[in-house]
Amino acid sequence: MTETVVFSEVVQSEEELRAILGYPSQVVIDKVLHEIDEYAQEFIAKSPFILIGSSDAQGNADVSPKGDPPGFVQVLNSRTLLIPDRPGNHRADTLVNILENPQMALIFLVPGKRETLRVNGRAQLIRDANLRERCTVEGKVPTLLIAVTVEEVYFHCAKCIIRSKLWEEGDAQRELASLAEVMIKQAHVPGNAEELQRDIDEGYLTTLY
Repeated sequence: MTETVVFSEVVQSEEELRAILGYPSQVVIDKVLHEIDEYAQEFIAKSPFILIGSSDAQGNADVSPKGDPPGFVQVLNSRTLLIPDRPGNHRADTLVNILENPQMALIFLVPGKRETLRVNGRAQLIRDANLRERCTVEGKVPTLLIAVTVEEVYFHCAKCIIRSKLWEEGDAQRELASLAEVMIKQAHVPGNAEELQRDIDEGYLTTLY
């Protein structure tokens, strides 16, 4: 097992951190809202992909992606968002975390848009039939919804997207190992990588909802 690296210069207080970074401007502070305004609502309506940050009662953190047609996260009102839970691998990391610690953070992305939207709040797992039906896609009603009570909303500047060239085409997709190759190596799944990848791709077509 690789040894844990011991670093020689570790920042250990906010005072030390601020001496290095400085403080945010008043504009950065004032941009934080406590409800969904018309600009945030429009962004959410165009977003087909979000990242959900959560943690359990011990503080063990997780970030999970969720994607669906644009607007799949519904704005119930200015303080409440609904996120449908679609079929997955049944790990349910985010859902279990919510039961232990309701605090949640979201990042909304819109393809080609360099700015992102961040929302922080408290989450619940709900099964209200009328609300689940609002989130129907291809005739499939989600079995669960994540209801988020909004506490903070703000737009994030484009610097990280620009630096990463996120929306520019590249060769990485062709160069990276397939999921089948990774599963064979990491999870010791038996079989041929090409055949396993065909099964995975078939599953993508038949079990999205």
